[in-house]
Amino acid sequence: MNSKNKFSKLIQRIVSANGRQVKLGIDLHARDGVVCVQVDGSLPQRPLRLTHPELIILAGELIKAKLDVYACYEAGPCGYGLYRRLKRLGATVYVVAPVSLKDGRKQKTDGLDARGLVDQLDRYLRGNRKAFTVIRVPTEQEEAARSEGRLREQLKHSRQQWEARGRSLLLARGFHVTGKWWGPRKWEELKPSLSERLIGELEVMRGIVLALDEQEKAAKKKLVESVEEPLPVGIGALTWAMLRREICDWGRFTNRRQVSGFVGLCPGVHQSGTSRRELSINRHGNPRIRALLIEAAWRMVRWQPGYPPVRKLIEGIVGGRARRKLVVAAARKLAVDLWRLAIGQTTAEKLGLQMPNAQTS
Repeated sequence: MNSKNKFSKLIQRIVSANGRQVKLGIDLHARDGVVCVQVDGSLPQRPLRLTHPELIILAGELIKAKLDVYACYEAGPCGYGLYRRLKRLGATVYVVAPVSLKDGRKQKTDGLDARGLVDQLDRYLRGNRKAFTVIRVPTEQEEAARSEGRLREQLKHSRQQWEARGRSLLLARGFHVTGKWWGPRKWEELKPSLSERLIGELEVMRGIVLALDEQEKAAKKKLVESVEEPLPVGIGALTWAMLRREICDWGRFTNRRQVSGFVGLCPGVHQSGTSRRELSINRHGNPRIRALLIEAAWRMVRWQPGYPPVRKLIEGIVGGRARRKLVVAAARKLAVDLWRLAIGQTTAEKLGLQMPNAQTS
């Protein structure tokens, strides 16, 4: 039985319900997905496990039947391929932030998750915009550009892993080595004191490290060369290229609150009655962007001491947790200022940022 025949009875049942709005809650996995169907405001139907091609066929047949198809699934490792295919068919699709879909019972199944998603989708379409958090899906070009930056990070991380494996092997044989043991000069210094067997093992690791290092440098060079605009002192071309790729489009934000919320550097709050206290940052959003902003804020202490957000950090005699709080606050304000610069809302001079051509000796 082919896929169309498999769904014929299901499609007929949906069409015969005399509804106009069909909602699909999809618990998506690598090989398949569990979909729960709801027609208008009726009770959701029993969840059904379908492969990815079968999901496309189901949505396509419903759209051919002149029904309005809405679908949602959680963001995850499966990416946005299903989103784009359903959009091309004419469906309205939402990729949402993952949350716990438990309903109070100590149970979790794919069917219950699909049922929870379609319930959230129903509430969202009825006007409850807090039912779930919709994720902005990048264009294919934005996703490809973002992958370039992430590839460079992955190459660097893999190189560091193999470096650590080499140091660990040397330490196990009685050699405490720091730094780049695989570098040409240091490697030639090490070799006379090592056994032939140990040299053979390390040569294998060294070959991998050298290859990863060369690839990482090439990826870094490509990112740096993609930046043409002048940048404030302390904001390197690599940092800017990574930020631009991770954010995708600075124009997606309409106010500073959206920027601060997106980078996840806003403090959490615990409030009950008259009691209120601030917690650590909520860490919502993209962790790579947070790391880039924190690193940039520390560089500002050295290169932009007159920048207002870091002035308290420089002038305040604090340490430990208080100092980290000030750095986070500076990074949050820096994110807003970079957004304002990127969209042309202000200039570096108005923000108190020094440009390279304005440096004094």
